[in-house]
Amino acid sequence: MRLFVAVYPPDGVRRDLRRRLDAAVAGRRARLTGIEKWHVTLAFLGEVAPESRPEVERALDTVQVPRGRELRIRGGGGFGRRVTWAGVDGQLGEVAADVRAALVAAGLPSDDKPFTPHLTVMYAHDDRVRAALEEYEGPAWQLDRIELVRSDPGGTYTTLWAG
Repeated sequence: MRLFVAVYPPDGVRRDLRRRLDAAVAGRRARLTGIEKWHVTLAFLGEVAPESRPEVERALDTVQVPRGRELRIRGGGGFGRRVTWAGVDGQLGEVAADVRAALVAAGLPSDDKPFTPHLTVMYAHDDRVRAALEEYEGPAWQLDRIELVRSDPGGTYTTLWAG
């Protein structure tokens, strides 16, 4: 199973961003990703055997989540012409580092890509969406948990653990 560790903004925060982006793409054939998928990936584990799930959860149990830390969707950017993203402010770098360190210490897989806190909003480049993101500052929310998520066939996500 394909696993990742994530932070999900609350529904109201994601809906606020979606309204902004819907206005930017109104009347055009731009395809935004579904808001139920909008998350910040702290660590990507990739393929993990189902029997290793308890080990992953034990490793994540060791991570001290700084609950109450203020987060906010602000600005945006892209990874080349293939991904458009909304940025996330709020010092998630140390949380991502702690998650990755806990996984590695337990002998589990974890990506080593540089951490850029973001929500992928589109798998394409769109100048209007990027312009709408440039000046966007969404409502603040409080970090309250991290989640272990399975990427299911068909593109849906299932939360397996939260802590």
